Amino acid sequence: MGTKVMISPSKYVQGPGALAEIGAQAKHLGKKAFVIGGKRAMSTSKGIVEESFKKEGIEAVFEHFNGECCDPEINRLKKIAEDNAAEFVVAVGGGKAIDTAKAIAAMMGKPVVIVPTIAATDAPCSALSVIYTEEGVFDRYFVLPKNPDLVLVDTSIIAKAPVRFLVSGMGDALATWFEADSCFRSSAKNLPGGYSTATALSLARLCYDILMEYGKPAKLAVEKGVASPAVEKVVEANTLLSGIGFESSGLAAAHAIHDGFTILEETHSVYHGEKVSFGTLVHIVLEDRSWEQIEEVMNFCVEVGLPITLKQIGVVEPTEEKIMKVAEMTCAPGMLIHNMPFEVTPQMLFDAIFAADAIGRNYLKERGIEV
Repeated sequence: MGTKVMISPSKYVQGPGALAEIGAQAKHLGKKAFVIGGKRAMSTSKGIVEESFKKEGIEAVFEHFNGECCDPEINRLKKIAEDNAAEFVVAVGGGKAIDTAKAIAAMMGKPVVIVPTIAATDAPCSALSVIYTEEGVFDRYFVLPKNPDLVLVDTSIIAKAPVRFLVSGMGDALATWFEADSCFRSSAKNLPGGYSTATALSLARLCYDILMEYGKPAKLAVEKGVASPAVEKVVEANTLLSGIGFESSGLAAAHAIHDGFTILEETHSVYHGEKVSFGTLVHIVLEDRSWEQIEEVMNFCVEVGLPITLKQIGVVEPTEEKIMKVAEMTCAPGMLIHNMPFEVTPQMLFDAIFAADAIGRNYLKERGIEV
């Protein structure tokens, strides 16, 4: 094996009330900030950010993010940042706002600060932006020159967000260990272009272990809007451990399957991590993992409310034609499924998707859950 590479954000800060520290934590990055975020994210955080920046003499320009990480939106926001002579970029919000800000900062050659207001994906820590079309169909991965300069996670804000976001983040993080393990066994290169370190692989496994132990109590706490110790652990798993695990160990079938399903419009209302959750089940079916492992994954998904069937990710009528289109897109040249430790053909994937769906439906039926 060749050179091993591991990357991570320059600084990671997490805890209740952490957002109030943004000025002190970011003051070394410049005196002019360009802040983007969706309406909900801005409504919960703008005042805190403004006050914290003001204390440190940082001028901030705020602009609403329109909801899709696509080239027109990136270019629109980049122009505003340049017109205001921004010295660093700040993202406040979810995964698509975060990926948009990272892309803008990379294109401008400026630092970037990430403030996730939900723990729905592992986007905050990575040197990667997932670019979609304006219609929400996966377009490409934009590998960035470096990781964020600061990731600041205020768990008191995350705990008050709808619980579906935290659960979706668990779905995204659920794939981390399986994909890392597959990439390690296939000697696939990771996102920075090297091979996985033992450290990254161990963090990916720790991510999985935390989800299994603390996922359900974290969900119950967030349903009450509180940041318990279990919530702190799961937010760290969703954000930091999954971020380092996927980026420094690699992605494979689970995320490739997510990307393939974006071709079906009926899946667009389903969150990233929810599609990744079903993709993880397909991944471990494709790998012929033990029934004990498959059951453990399904039991976790059902306990916290993650999808394990096609219907649960919006594919109510899974025709053979539709699923073959998904399989063909997933297996296209350059897609992440080619990081698996064996060759995957569209027919193999087609079969695994329907097999996983059948296993998931049977599991729900046996437990008296409507399928």
